[in-house]
Amino acid sequence: EAEVKLFVTASDEVRAQRRLVELTGKGHKISLAQVHQDLQVRDARDAERDIAPTRRARDAILLDTSEMSIADAVRVAIDLVGAKLGARRSE
Repeated sequence: EAEVKLFVTASDEVRAQRRLVELTGKGHKISLAQVHQDLQVRDARDAERDIAPTRRARDAILLDTSEMSIADAVRVAIDLVGAKLGARRSE
């Protein structure tokens, strides 16, 4: 029911690399291949669950952050929401 919906994603490779940095920063010893496999398993489980499966809503704006920093992704998200709300208010 949200006025604006964003579906935020990144490529599997980028997500795995980001997760690896996070985990190794916390002292975990894990390979990029294992992180990538774990992400794929979790994504499949989340997409196939009966209650609240992870799927892009028909009216959600896709935001691919693969090539963005956190600051850039936040800025783009704010811009997208602002543009969408501004367009709706002028209708």
